[in-house]
Order: sequence, then C-alpha cells, then structure tokens
Amino acid sequence: MTAINVSTDFTRFPSGRFKKNGSTSGEAFREQFLEKPIAEGQKVVVILDGTVGYGSSFLEEAFGGLVRKLQMSADRVLSLLDFQATDSSLVDEIKQYVKDADTKLSR
Repeated sequence: MTAINVSTDFTRFPSGRFKKNGSTSGEAFREQFLEKPIAEGQKVVVILDGTVGYGSSFLEEAFGGLVRKLQMSADRVLSLLDFQATDSSLVDEIKQYVKDADTKLSR
C-alpha cells in the first residue's frame, strides 16, 4: 500500500489540468504518483487535506484520467484508491469524475 499526502508530497496549491498549465497540474500528479501503483494493482491512499483547495480540472485529470490512461474500469480504479479527507464531498466529487470517465471510454 502506498500513501500520498497531496499537500506535503506534491503541493499545497494544486492547479490546472495539464502539465502545460504548470508543474502542479492534475496530469503531473497522476503521472508522478498514481499511474504506476494503480497499473500494478497496488492500493493507494490519497490524503487530500492540507491544500488551499482543488479545482475541478485538477481532480478530473488526476483521477478520471486514470481510467483513460490505463484503460481500466471505474470500479477497478476505485477499488485501488482510498481517500482521507475532512470534506467528504471532495471524495464524492472525485468518485463521480472516475465514473464519468468510464462511461465516456469506448472499449
């Protein structure tokens, strides 16, 4: 199991969708911290507290992007992710992005 604290391991200021938007983007986070362990079937705990907030583009690319990039079902991706967050609506939002990415993916 891998634990990732976004605010201390990545940045307190996550922003943007793509790396062209900056080094603190959702794409950069996904590539640096999530893709390898998820692709290998490892459980990942993502600690979301401690940042100044999250934009929807960051969250959708970081987590929904796993479905698209790894060609995995939402159920499989979500079975490998656990979240720790004071704000449970943030976790619900992420899960919805993952599910939405799955419905848009043509297999």
